[in-house]
Amino acid sequence: MRNIDLSPYYRSMIGFDHMASLLDAANRRSQQQSSYPPYNIEQLNEDNYQIAMAVAGFEENELIITSENNQLTIEGKRTEDQTEHRYVHQGIAARNFQHTFQLAEHVKISQANLRNGLLYIDLVREIPEAMKPRNIPIGNVHNVRGNIENANTQNKAEKASIDNKKNEAA
Repeated sequence: MRNIDLSPYYRSMIGFDHMASLLDAANRRSQQQSSYPPYNIEQLNEDNYQIAMAVAGFEENELIITSENNQLTIEGKRTEDQTEHRYVHQGIAARNFQHTFQLAEHVKISQANLRNGLLYIDLVREIPEAMKPRNIPIGNVHNVRGNIENANTQNKAEKASIDNKKNEAA
């Protein structure tokens, strides 16, 4: 696996150290994790993703899916099979596994299903309303100028009223 050197970017990018640490952690995690079980990550549309993981031989009660601190962890713990087998060839893996995925901010798990030996995990990106782009209406320039002129007229009238009161008091 290649190492990625981000040091040239540190000179000109301020406040992105969180992203650099995420990339470093992902790189370390990908080197440590095995490729078992195989999986696909599919982008269904702009805000929806699906992970399909091949978990043949696992039952629902042997799979644990947890989400914490923008990390999705899928764990498979096989129950011990007490029956004795005499395999001529054993090609189906029956080992435990743990696989971790780093989720982006605002990506949540919407559902998980086990069908035909595949575990499907649906993910959705839910951006808060405050972070979504919004259109700003453009006001009528004449109204803006009129409002400014009205405010100036009111200020002049208030100043004149204050001056009159001062003159009357004197």
